[in-house]
Amino acid sequence: MSQARHSLANFLLWIVLLLGFTLPVAAQSCESSSDLEDAARSAITSTAQRYFDMAAKSDTASLRQNAIASLAANFSSIEGTVKDHQANLSGAQAAVNSVFLLQADGSAPLPHAQFYCGIFGKNGQTPGSAIFELNNLPPGKYGIALLEASSPKGKAYFSLILQQEGTEWKLGGLYIKDAEFSGHDAQWFAARAREYKSKGQTRNAWLYYLEARNLIAPLPFMSTQATDNLYDEFQNLKPADVPGDGNTVELAAGSGSYKLTALFPQAVGSDLDLVVKYQVADASNTNQAYASNVAVIKAMVTKYPELRQAFAGVVARADDSSGRDYGTLLTMTEIK
Repeated sequence: MSQARHSLANFLLWIVLLLGFTLPVAAQSCESSSDLEDAARSAITSTAQRYFDMAAKSDTASLRQNAIASLAANFSSIEGTVKDHQANLSGAQAAVNSVFLLQADGSAPLPHAQFYCGIFGKNGQTPGSAIFELNNLPPGKYGIALLEASSPKGKAYFSLILQQEGTEWKLGGLYIKDAEFSGHDAQWFAARAREYKSKGQTRNAWLYYLEARNLIAPLPFMSTQATDNLYDEFQNLKPADVPGDGNTVELAAGSGSYKLTALFPQAVGSDLDLVVKYQVADASNTNQAYASNVAVIKAMVTKYPELRQAFAGVVARADDSSGRDYGTLLTMTEIK
């Protein structure tokens, strides 16, 4: 769900409450931690902790045994997620930050389910509220548990989607993502974005805002007061020539011109690099793709020299219509 739609939904909800209208019976409802009965909260929390312990031990076999049937039948993505984050999970201590109980009614999957959890005010969300948006959600009762794992490697979000089957909470989804990059959290990147904005470096400011947005929310389909506030602060900052969301931008590079499709920051090891994606006719010709990658990288940094202050390097990825891609990384010291 886009942040703009979040703001609109919050506004409409406040108008309904202000005018005293009666909301129609919804096909979905949500209870936050403070609304839940102790037994329900305890069941979701203890199950989440148990599944975290399995993941921390890399016991994906037990996780699979406790998953809903559709997930257990195609478990490779969960196994890969646990494996990729094992360094952050092994020996980590996890704390449950919040839990939510979602109820989806009906006899068929909901094409587009929205869950408004907690208390909303005239300005939208409050510190304890959240909005979840899920597509094609089957009817049922779901628990969402948000944990934060701390280890010498840093902090990570460990988030679980649980589905109730009888008296058991089965694993329905697992999301693990870094809550920090190189020791810096979302607020640090937001502060750097403000600094770049004050210097007139709107491109660096926008890209650092994107990294702050990436780090601030544990789930891609969840918004909170913090995510909404961040969006409201930076929504008008995006430069017109930044590609993304289906919009492409032409970049002259060398003797040619390239259609850029995406531009975003990405953590590579301990470095924050800038990734630029663009379209080519054939990415399988690696010599040609490498040459065009270098041309795009040099053109980007020449056109926007402010990028040298914000990123360790630039990754160019040549994509073709068949799904092939070829990537090249140049550090800023290599870009002449």
